[in-house]
Amino acid sequence: MKRKQPLLLVIIAFFVLSNFIYNVPNIEAATKLDIKAKAAIIIDAKTGKVLYEDNADELLGVASMSKMLTEYLVLEAIHEGRISWDQKVTINEFVHKLSSPYLGLSNVGLTQGEAYTVKELYQAMAIHSANAATVALAEVIAGTEGNFVKLMNEKAAELELGDFHFVNSTGLNNSDMLDNHPEGTDINDENKMSARATAKLAYHLLNDFPEVLDTAKISRLKFRDGRTYNNFNWMLPELTFEYEGVDGLKTGSTNFAGYCFTATAVKSNQRFITVIMNTKSQIERFNETAKLLDYAFANFGEDTLFEKGFVPESKKTLPVTKGKDDSVKIATKDPLSLIIKNGEKDKYKAKLVLNKKKLNEDGQLTAPVKEGDVVGYLTYEYDGDDLGFITDKESTVKVDVVATESVEKANWFVLMMRGIGNFFASLWNGITTTVGGWF
Repeated sequence: MKRKQPLLLVIIAFFVLSNFIYNVPNIEAATKLDIKAKAAIIIDAKTGKVLYEDNADELLGVASMSKMLTEYLVLEAIHEGRISWDQKVTINEFVHKLSSPYLGLSNVGLTQGEAYTVKELYQAMAIHSANAATVALAEVIAGTEGNFVKLMNEKAAELELGDFHFVNSTGLNNSDMLDNHPEGTDINDENKMSARATAKLAYHLLNDFPEVLDTAKISRLKFRDGRTYNNFNWMLPELTFEYEGVDGLKTGSTNFAGYCFTATAVKSNQRFITVIMNTKSQIERFNETAKLLDYAFANFGEDTLFEKGFVPESKKTLPVTKGKDDSVKIATKDPLSLIIKNGEKDKYKAKLVLNKKKLNEDGQLTAPVKEGDVVGYLTYEYDGDDLGFITDKESTVKVDVVATESVEKANWFVLMMRGIGNFFASLWNGITTTVGGWF
């Protein structure tokens, strides 16, 4: 029996090792999230860098997430002075009827003939997704909702959202609008966007009008009708699916769109935007959003790729013509930072791009060169699966490269003597080449 023990141990060790080998987690698969939705995307809110995407370009029902564009146009009108927060809006018959609780739409009660401020209507829209209040705001800005829809599509094109289709200000199906849907639109039509377009809209909204979060983060709205309305973003503090750092942005749901959610959350100065589209329930849209946020916060963070004063290995100096010195040292003016996946810093390499307008045909700067003169910029190259940015402006992730010293222009005598020297050097080279050819 003692002679058989080594063989038995070898067999046991073989099976243990085999089991380990065949059960090592698939690293590639680990980054593929099991998201129960038709589309999803995660972006960095600061730069728009895409960190994860799944079917992000399919045009899908967007429901009340389209109110983010209405919010954008309202905030833009406020900034431009075309409307004001304390401006009074008198409720007409259609808006009053649309606000009826018997329709089963998200609303606050609006009384016909009563005046509400723009701020009251905006809060009702942004916090409780109030559809009638949204229509009232659209009419204030554009006269009619039909005109406002034209503004929506024009602004969407201006923001280069790409995949979008807007037929009303609310995200409702037109058939829910009491036969008073915007002129020029189909009665059975509904707003549509891709997850990428929705994320891009949220990106612009947050960066152009960061005050949007002052309202979006409010968990409950006390309205003048005497009722308190919960924010439909149940991931806010004190609500059912509270998630640390969530302070926006917009939910949406219709039969066509399913349950959708554009979320944003911030921790330790790092903010992400996530979009989830066409889930099957309110619970599912928040659970799936939590997966996206968990993944983002656990795997990504801002890191400094290249410090201030970084000198590119490929070109530490630039040649200078007509100067007292024949070259000038260069370096980055500021550090270059980027949101990257943990442990991947070594996959980023420096990429120097020189300003060709400042160089002659021989690639030289012309003296005088002053310390601090911008000669180009430094960006990066990434050896990995780069999902790009939500906008096409990747050049925004760059820092100026400057001259770190001055090179004065040489005086006329020095330039003349250099010219003479160059002439004779060229002549001598020509002679030696010719003579050498004889032999």
